[in-house]
Amino acid sequence: MNAGLIGIGKYVPPHILTNADLEKRMDTSDEWIRTMTGIQERRIADDSIDSSHMAYNAAADAIKDAGIKPEEIGLILVATVTPDQPFPSVSAMIQDQLGAKNAAAMDISAACSGYMYGIVTAKQFVESGTYDYVLVVGVEKLSKITDWEDRNTAVLFGDGAGAAVIGKVSEGRGVLSFELGADGSGGKYLYQDEKLIMNGREVFKFAVRQMGQSAINVIEKAGLTKEDVDFLIPHQANIRIMESARQRLDLPVEKMSKTVHKYGNTSSASIPISLFDDVAEGKVKDDDVIVLVGFGGGLTWGALCIKWGR
Repeated sequence: MNAGLIGIGKYVPPHILTNADLEKRMDTSDEWIRTMTGIQERRIADDSIDSSHMAYNAAADAIKDAGIKPEEIGLILVATVTPDQPFPSVSAMIQDQLGAKNAAAMDISAACSGYMYGIVTAKQFVESGTYDYVLVVGVEKLSKITDWEDRNTAVLFGDGAGAAVIGKVSEGRGVLSFELGADGSGGKYLYQDEKLIMNGREVFKFAVRQMGQSAINVIEKAGLTKEDVDFLIPHQANIRIMESARQRLDLPVEKMSKTVHKYGNTSSASIPISLFDDVAEGKVKDDDVIVLVGFGGGLTWGALCIKWGR
């Protein structure tokens, strides 16, 4: 019996920061930001909204969508590099808030790849029979580690959360294959030293190379071909990186998720937020073969091939 996503949820803060707003704060332009990144606006959490707040709201929706009770969850995994504080973990905080009293809890730090690491970890626990249900959340409040004086990075990031309940699904559906990886030698290109610091050129080169290759790898591991893929959900980091992955799979534009213009780069939350919107809009349907692929600080990467449905 395969494990799959049986419930999904999302939360984004209400405050919208547009490119026009950024033009007033720094030497940049709406045209440059759109051309270089594809971003038009992003959501920013104020001081009353922290990672645990966003994670709780996305998780509660995912549990409701799955049709289960919080106390049925055996494990909570939260992927984040922006916890409320070093400890307690965000996962432990929302375990209490959700009333998931029977769940173990831990956070995962793999930056933008964290949600993929979480899904793959959850899959092992469900398919081994250890837990019936595992909750996976990707959440970031990147605004609190963004250097708002650095125009090269300040335009990129936003806040938000996406969640999924992982459980057993019907035959032929669920996670068909996966790939996880890391190259610690590239850690110097994207890291936090109080604020987020990125070597954009090096990260871009890595992402263009790795996203497309990882997508191809999971398709082949699933015994499928590029022609079998119905929809691609890449990490919403930069439209040019996303396009490179789409072109590598020979997919038409309408078969690639695009939410970067609305939310910017939300790191570990980007893929689950996009997935939620794509399902809600009918772009992902039962029995579609979808590929999720991301990369992030570490450097890390991860990809999944999923046959959608319960």
